[in-house]
Amino acid sequence: MAYDHDGEDILKPLVFRLHESVPEAVREVLLERGWSEFDEQEQDEADWNLYWQNSPFRMTDHRSIKPWQRLNHYPETVRITRKDYLARHLKRMKGIYGPSLYEFSPVAFIMPNDYVKFIAEYTKERQSQGKKPCYWICKPVDLSRGRGILIFQDIKDFVYDCMVIVQKYISNPLLISGYKSDLRLYVCVTSFCPLTIYTYDEGLVRFATEKFDLGCLDNVYAHLTNTSINKFGASYKKNKEGIGRGCKWTFSKFRSYLRSHEVDDLLLWQRINNIIMLTLLAITPSVPLTSNCFELFGFDILIDDTFKPWLLEVNYSPALRLDCSIDTTVKKRLLHDIIELLNYKQTDTLRENKGPGTKASYAGRTHIPLRTQGENATDDAPNFLASRQESEWTATSAVQSLLEVAGGSFKKEAIVMGKMARTHPRKTLTSQLRERMNRPKTSSQSKAASKSKQLPGARHPAHASVQVTHWLPTTELYNYKLTIPPYFLFTKDKRPFPRVGDFVLIFPFNDAALEASRNGIDVKSIVQEIHKLMNKQLPPGQQKVKKRKDYLTFR
Repeated sequence: MAYDHDGEDILKPLVFRLHESVPEAVREVLLERGWSEFDEQEQDEADWNLYWQNSPFRMTDHRSIKPWQRLNHYPETVRITRKDYLARHLKRMKGIYGPSLYEFSPVAFIMPNDYVKFIAEYTKERQSQGKKPCYWICKPVDLSRGRGILIFQDIKDFVYDCMVIVQKYISNPLLISGYKSDLRLYVCVTSFCPLTIYTYDEGLVRFATEKFDLGCLDNVYAHLTNTSINKFGASYKKNKEGIGRGCKWTFSKFRSYLRSHEVDDLLLWQRINNIIMLTLLAITPSVPLTSNCFELFGFDILIDDTFKPWLLEVNYSPALRLDCSIDTTVKKRLLHDIIELLNYKQTDTLRENKGPGTKASYAGRTHIPLRTQGENATDDAPNFLASRQESEWTATSAVQSLLEVAGGSFKKEAIVMGKMARTHPRKTLTSQLRERMNRPKTSSQSKAASKSKQLPGARHPAHASVQVTHWLPTTELYNYKLTIPPYFLFTKDKRPFPRVGDFVLIFPFNDAALEASRNGIDVKSIVQEIHKLMNKQLPPGQQKVKKRKDYLTFR
């Protein structure tokens, strides 16, 4: 609920904007939560709170973002969602930090550039004595849903007509009643600076619908777990032994299965979380510092028969279609929890109050260019807030806010924009504001400012906040209190909450990791902390997990 300028309550639903390709489930959930859909004929261009699309946004969209708005993508995250980009980044990280950390993805050869290297590796494997036969999998770099995948053993069967990656095929997957499976994990990054990663406690176990058989490599229903393929298989609707109908389980059922077979599932999930953190660290320094975004990734993990998890790929805009009852159970709850994670209840009041059918003017707004994470930034909360809000404020209101809350310590961008504002001598609302800025603040004004009340609508307990001055298209100034930053859930010591719904925080996992991700990202320090964490997770005496074939079949 929002308030008008006279203090009277006005019901103002949050507004969502969807691209035409977004699955219907997103619209259904938002309508269930009381949101309204954006009407470009009746509403102003900026009068929405959430814009969701499957493809990347333009940089102009990121630069013009308002404090009350969210975009469901960060720029440049495709760096790990295309298979060739992911392979290059993991290879680079493996070269820098060693194979002991980055051994969770099979070595990839990008074709045609790596053809000679692949032939050399293929020949080496074929000539090795006493080794099991080696199998290979070929995937187009920019296709999804299992399209164009080829599994082969003999190079004469290797044919491709586009850019592909070739990797060793994991020929010893964990089988449940003879069926191959993988895990679809949902990972939400609410910030890349400071890096903040949540994994969803529930997810999907996706099964092949025919029993695994290395003697028939061209049977996609035995080797691929993509639902988009298996739902057309003859066995999809049949009641399969140990699996049931369809081709999916929830994580809850999978955990119960593992525990019933005496598998340490806690250690398994810890290893998977390590994979997620190490993968995202590969691109974190290159993601531009942008405001009011979040990113939902789909991580595909395969578990082999030694219970080692392998990263298969990372999905951009993971599928949210509801193909079965399990999809409905997992994905609709996931969408609800994403909205909770974004904490809209504290920021919906920042939209200008407009009557229905009217459009507000945003003329005169100055957008400060994006900064990259490599630029200098101070650690104090007011400046961190200012960097997140500067694309919406006018130059002078930004300078005033920073002066008030940071005691004169403000960013280079704000100084430059303030100088630009001073080059216009004519009497305007901006110049009047500047005159008020330059006047000494009286004690009565200070007391009045300290008594300003936080706008209602916060669903969670009050968090650390600072007062900023927001320039509205009127002749008066209205004081607001914002969370730091407005779309994250921070406690008073600026730590993200450990859990929101079924989203569980996996990074930062300690104080050192948190500090190393602020004001830019210190990847080396974070990798060292993850390495320490992995050492603590090892079983006593570093015992290796033994193969237990009796785990793999229901009795």
